[in-house]
This record gives sequence, C-alpha cells and structure tokens, in this order.
Amino acid sequence: MKGLSQKETQIIAELEFSRKYYFTREDIAHHFEKDSSMRHTIHKLIQKERIISLNKNKYYLVPIKAKTGKWADEAFIIADEVMNGKEYYIGGWAAANYWRLTDQIPVKIEVYSLKRFGKTTFLNTPFIFRKTSEKKLKQTVTKRITGHIFKILNKEETKKWISKRT
Repeated sequence: MKGLSQKETQIIAELEFSRKYYFTREDIAHHFEKDSSMRHTIHKLIQKERIISLNKNKYYLVPIKAKTGKWADEAFIIADEVMNGKEYYIGGWAAANYWRLTDQIPVKIEVYSLKRFGKTTFLNTPFIFRKTSEKKLKQTVTKRITGHIFKILNKEETKKWISKRT
C-alpha cells in the first residue's frame, strides 16, 4: 500500500482482515498512546482517501480492492451507520421502491431524522437529511439487508406519502 505509514498499514490491515468496514475511534484506539496521534492518523487516512468520515466518531474503510479509492455500499446500510442506528428512518422514493409501490429507482436517499439536516454524498450515494417528528419515528419498521438492520417508514405510511405526490 504505497504512500501509507507502517501504523496506517497496520490499522487498515486489521480492519480489512476482520471485515470491519464501518468503525469508530474506539475500534482503533489500541494502536495509539495519545488521542492527538489518533486524530492525526485519521486525518491523514481521510486525506489519502483510505477512510471516509461518516459522522463525528464513525468512519468507513475503503476496501483495498477499491483500486481507485471509489467504492459503494448499500444505501440503507450507509444511512443506518451515519445515524448510528438511532432516531431516523428511510422514507420518500427509496421507501416506496423498497415496498414495491413504485418502479422508480430513487436517485437520492431521503433520511428523516430529529438531528441531522441537509444534503451530502457518502460512498458515491447522494443523501438528503430531512426533519421529522417523534411521532413519525414511531411509524417505522426495522428490516434487514445483507445481514444489517435498518429503519424504514412502514408500508401504510409510505402509501400515504405517495398519494400526496400523485
């Protein structure tokens, strides 16, 4: 792995070997004596495009097999990891497509949350974070995709959402 320090190579190899592509600072803390050196290494790995920052404490390891540094993952898994599995749900056209209420493939993934707002792109997938209420959060169901749990607006509420759009 050209351009990586020995410590960076150790961290990437350990994460890759254990197939831990989504990781936190705590997962790699044992490699460092000081928090400042960990922050520096994380910053360097982000600059070298070997990891991607998802939130304040969570990162995605770009697999070694991604030669150009570009990689994608399931959008619903990315959303769950970005939100740490809490206080969110996937809605909009992504939910409608999931429930097979439309054949339209969503260009952007709409994530409804109490805390995070705005537009961004993670792993080549555009996301729109929209505000929602506690009440709406209770209208979700938990599903599984490729062994990973995520939250999505239930089918009935998604039908109501579509009826307002047509």
